[in-house]
Amino acid sequence: MSTESSHGQSLCPHCLALIPARYEHEGDQVFQVKQCPEHGVFRTVVWRGEPAFASWRRPKIPAQLTYHAAPAERGCPFDCGLCPEHRQRTCTAILEVTQRCDLGCPVCYADSCGQGEDPSLEQVESWYRAVLQSGSGCNIQLSGGEPTLRDDLPQLVVLGRELGFGFVQVNTNGLRLGREPDYLHALTQAGMASIFLQFDGVEDRVYEKLRGRALLADKLRVLDACARAGVGVVLVPTLVPGVNLDQVGPILDLAQERSPTVRGVHFQPMSRFGRFPSGLGDDQRLTLPELIQAIDQQTSGRFPAESFRPPGCENSLCSFQGNFLLHNDGRVQSLSQAHDPACCPAPEPAEQGALRTIARVSRNWAAPTPSACGCDAPKGDGPLSLDQFIDMAKQGTLSVSAMAFQDAWNLDLDRVRDCCIHVVSPQGKLIPFCLYNLTSSSGERLYRP
Repeated sequence: MSTESSHGQSLCPHCLALIPARYEHEGDQVFQVKQCPEHGVFRTVVWRGEPAFASWRRPKIPAQLTYHAAPAERGCPFDCGLCPEHRQRTCTAILEVTQRCDLGCPVCYADSCGQGEDPSLEQVESWYRAVLQSGSGCNIQLSGGEPTLRDDLPQLVVLGRELGFGFVQVNTNGLRLGREPDYLHALTQAGMASIFLQFDGVEDRVYEKLRGRALLADKLRVLDACARAGVGVVLVPTLVPGVNLDQVGPILDLAQERSPTVRGVHFQPMSRFGRFPSGLGDDQRLTLPELIQAIDQQTSGRFPAESFRPPGCENSLCSFQGNFLLHNDGRVQSLSQAHDPACCPAPEPAEQGALRTIARVSRNWAAPTPSACGCDAPKGDGPLSLDQFIDMAKQGTLSVSAMAFQDAWNLDLDRVRDCCIHVVSPQGKLIPFCLYNLTSSSGERLYRP
């Protein structure tokens, strides 16, 4: 039996017209239902299973943004820049420093290709300054395309650090980093804090399906190089049911084995924008609760479902996060406060959640500093000294998170307005990630050139 939930707004996946939308509950599943006068009714699953949809949702007091690059003329989502309707500050600003790529993956959010002219150093500097003008002290991710195709990428890192950004991360497939240690060293010397590494599984069949070629040896070579260079790595799997959902546990096993080089795993269920396989049905949509349960089951409870919590920064339907302490004997200890479905906290200021997330990402995703006390981690079951515990907490933590990006079939404008991950457009405007990458069923775009 179906029951209706909250009403909101979305877009038609065919013509991108603004249309009303609502959530309908059917057992433990939740669907977004919307109707376009021209193209008919669309019904897309957004939630399956536990934790329950209602218990996961979390209210927030909107952030009061003091700078707007665009007036609200047509209304959300057509005036991004950000416009006065936006309710969250920038947590991570993404600068796409090239549209070139050396892979051409069958699945690609950016739909990047092998050609194109890179933006100049001066243009990239103008993007950094646009982020500063917005009033947001935030983290930076240099992305693309494949940013390591730029020989001057270390200069772009230096530029960001000189302008005051404390955390500059590179989003990469890692191929060049594994082949050229001098290039990785140059990025490290420039002040790069972390690598956001495309990593879809521990079997080549996965890469052949999602990336077009066997890449596992290349990915492991990158991890070896980063371990030698002292660079923190976040593994970023794109998950597609029927292709690599069974890789969730093995990826976390590898992350545990490769700690402290691997600082986190950030799962991304595939969304339908950019390049993606055609003819996908709801059975190939992976929802957040299904992923939480897969993590629990495939790790035999080492990373238990109750350890994951809704985000404090973006909309609660967008993501989850958990922090874990890795013991030398293989045990995993949750550092996250358990999510209590019976608890309904008072609305939290969005600004406060964003500031905590900015600090957490820069702290947890960068490589840990060497032990200050000079002591080795304990080998037995004896008690820990205070210095040993502090060192263990620095060296042996793993962040496990996921982001459920929206596409034209399940876009919710409330979630868009709460977005804290913003792409800097060529014109220097800040656009929520999902809107920037959004494509209609025919490939029409709202923002990406």
